[in-house]
Amino acid sequence: MKWKVPGLSLALCWSLAFITSCTAHKGELGSDSNPIKFFLVPSVEHSVLESSGEAMKAYLEANTPYKYKVSVPTSYIAVVEAFGSKRADVASLNTYGYMIAHKRFNTQARLTVIRGGESTYQSQILTSQKSGIQKLEDINGKRFAYVDPTSASGYLLPVELLKDKGIKPKQTIFAQRHDNVISMIYQGQVDAGATYYSPPLNGEIQDARLLVRAQYPDVEEKIIRIALTDPIPNDPIVFRVDLPEEMKSRISQALIDFVATEEGRKALEKTFAVTGFKPATDKDYDSTRQLFEQLGEEAEKLMRK
Repeated sequence: MKWKVPGLSLALCWSLAFITSCTAHKGELGSDSNPIKFFLVPSVEHSVLESSGEAMKAYLEANTPYKYKVSVPTSYIAVVEAFGSKRADVASLNTYGYMIAHKRFNTQARLTVIRGGESTYQSQILTSQKSGIQKLEDINGKRFAYVDPTSASGYLLPVELLKDKGIKPKQTIFAQRHDNVISMIYQGQVDAGATYYSPPLNGEIQDARLLVRAQYPDVEEKIIRIALTDPIPNDPIVFRVDLPEEMKSRISQALIDFVATEEGRKALEKTFAVTGFKPATDKDYDSTRQLFEQLGEEAEKLMRK
C-alpha cells in the first residue's frame, strides 16, 4: 500500500519538514544559534583586531538583546561579498568597499567613524628620512607600497594623485594592511608608500604610523610625510539592508556608547584609530561616489587578478 498526500508525495513532505526543522533550529537572528555576524576589515594585525573585536562583542552582548559573532576576513572585498551571500549582517568597511557593497547589495551606512575629532580623512604619501625622497616627483622610478585595491586612502586616492602628477614608480606592491606599508618603508623594503592620514590629537599622531609605534618607537621621526590628498568621508559602519530597523538602531547606539567608554576608546583607537561615531546615511557618501566610480574600474581589474 502506498501512502499518498494530496498534491505532495510523502518524500516531499519529509523534505519540507526537514527544511522547516533546520530553519527553526537555526533560530532567530541575534540568538545563540544564529548570532549577528559582525565583520571587521583586515586593516591591521589580525591578533589586534581579534582582541578589540572580543571587547566590542562583550559590550554589545551586555547592552543589546543579541548575540554576536565577530570575524576578520582575509580582505576588504571578502567583506563586500559576505553581504551578498548574507554571511555578514554588520561590518566596519572602508569607504570604497562601502561604495561597492551599496551598489551591489544595497548595504546601508548608519555610522561614520570619527578620528581625532574629524569625520573626514585623507591619504598620505610617506617615505623614510634616509630614502633621499623629498617631494612627490622623487618617487619616479622608486619602489612604492599601496594597501589594497579597494582601499580609498591606501590606493585609490594616492594612485590618482601620482597619475595627475605624471609620477610612475618602478615597482608597486599591495601590502594588504596600513601597518604593513609603514613597516615596509621603515625596514627599507620599499622607498615610499600610501596610508590613511588623520590629524594629530593633543599633539599625538593619529595617522597610520600610530599603528606600529609600539614596535618602532621612533617611527614618527624616521617615517616622514611628503604629501596629502584631498579629504573624503571617514569609513562607515554598514548594515545588511533587510535587517530589522530596531536591530540597526540598537546596535548603532550601542557602538556609539561603547566608544564613549574607556575600554571602548582604547579598543577602537588601537585598531582603527577611532575616537567616536556619528550617525550617517548613504547620502553622506555621494560626494565621493563619482570619483570612485571613475577610479574603481582599475581597482576592480586588480581585484580580479
